This record gives sequence, C-alpha cells and structure tokens, in this order.
Amino acid sequence: MMKSTWQYLKTDRYGMGGLLIVTLFSLVAILVWSGWLGQGWLDTSGERWESANAAHWFGTNLLGQDILQRTLFGAATAFEVGLIVATSAVILGTVLGALSGWHSHSWLDEIILWIEGVLDSIPIYLFAAAVAFALAGNRWAMHVAMVITFWTTTARIVRGEVMRIKQREFVEAARAIGLPGVTVLARHVLPNTVHILLVQATIVFVTAIKTEVILSFLGLGIQDGVSWGLMLAESSQEVLAGHFGNFVAASTAIFLMLLGFNLLADALQDAWDTRRNSS
Repeated sequence: MMKSTWQYLKTDRYGMGGLLIVTLFSLVAILVWSGWLGQGWLDTSGERWESANAAHWFGTNLLGQDILQRTLFGAATAFEVGLIVATSAVILGTVLGALSGWHSHSWLDEIILWIEGVLDSIPIYLFAAAVAFALAGNRWAMHVAMVITFWTTTARIVRGEVMRIKQREFVEAARAIGLPGVTVLARHVLPNTVHILLVQATIVFVTAIKTEVILSFLGLGIQDGVSWGLMLAESSQEVLAGHFGNFVAASTAIFLMLLGFNLLADALQDAWDTRRNSS
C-alpha cells in the first residue's frame, strides 16, 4: 500500500511540492533542536527596529532581537506542537474509535458517541482557549487543550472503518478460530486503517499549528520560548509604528508551512482514493 501511494505521489506535482516544503521545514526544526540554528532568538544582538541588513537578514524587533533567528526557532516550536498534538490526538481517537466501532450499538459505543457529540457541539478554538485558560500556568496546558479537542474526528472516522472491516471474511475467519476480540482488532482490523490515520495525522498537525498561533496570539499558548503566534502578537504594536518585519516573517512562515501540509494531505487522500477505486 505504501509503495503504491508513493508511486501516485510522485506523479502529483502539487503533492511533491507539499512534500518538499514539509521536508525543508522539518530540516529547519531538526537543526534548531540540534542547536545549529535559531539559538540566538533571545539575544538582543542589534538596535531597536533595524531594517534588513547583512547582520540581521530580516531586521530586528522592538528589543533588538534578530527576527530571522526567532522565525527559525518558531518553526521548531510549530513542529513540536504539531507532532505532540497530532500523535496524541490520533492515538486517543484511534483507541476510542476502534472500541466504539468494534462494540457498535453497545453501551460503550453510546457513551463514546455522546462524548464526541458534546465536544463537537462546542466551537473548536473557543473550547481549546477555555481549556488552556483553565490550565494556565501548566507548561502542557495548550497541548492538553488541543488533544481533548481534536481526537473526535479521528474517532468517528476509525469507528466507521472498523465497522466496515469487521464484516470482512478474514476477520470472521479469525474470530471463528477462537482468537480474542482484542487480538483480532489489533492484528487484523487496525492495520487496515493506517492510510486513514496518516492523512488524519497530517490534518490534525495543520490544525494544531493554526490553533497554537491563535492561542499564543491571545497569550494562552507558548509560555517559555517563541512561536510565530507570539511574533504576530508582537507585530500588532510594531505595525502601528510602521515596522513590518515580525508580521511579514511570521505570516509568511505560517502560510508556507500550512500550504505544504495541506498539499501533502490532499495528495495522500487522492492517492488512497485512487488505490481504493482501482481495487
């Protein structure tokens, strides 16, 4: 399946463009985590509001901090948030969705569907902001808020897929020879949902980055470090003074990263749909 998906992706120029953008940002994040880039984001290495020059390619902010360094470090922050939230939300959604689908129309299924309905009835960003505010002071408040908010879509998708797959002959055969339900679910059902989880993880990654920007802009996000959301919050005052370095750098980085992930997610979805329709 992965081989056929890759073969299709290679023929999709938009998908390959998205993969290239994601790869470049991933490399930047790795270099920041390794200590090779972005380590001077906190240093006041220049004068206040310097224009772009040889020492500071994107200029400096109100405190004389290098905007390029802060933009690079912001990429690592975005990836950290995206990876943690996407992984946690998809795992939680997969577990609950699988249990719901395997025990469909049971009391367990009804409880999980009720919880999903309650969470889905609340606007995503409003609920994430409320949870982050309630957990203010906790380093992981924002992450917890997003995981609680984002798992429901994955759970619904996995539930439907599990309900479909469990009717297949190979699953019935596995149950007929006496394999425990948990074993059948883990070994024979869930592996057939990997393609869905990959696409869903990409979508949650993008949503997590957008939410982090909003929460950080509101002062409910990143508390120890710098992010593109914080840079936009800083720029709200700088733009009024005629300085656009922070705004342009942060907004351009956000646009490019989200563009790359959206193109990649669309290409992966198309690859799966093409493979499914041809089978």
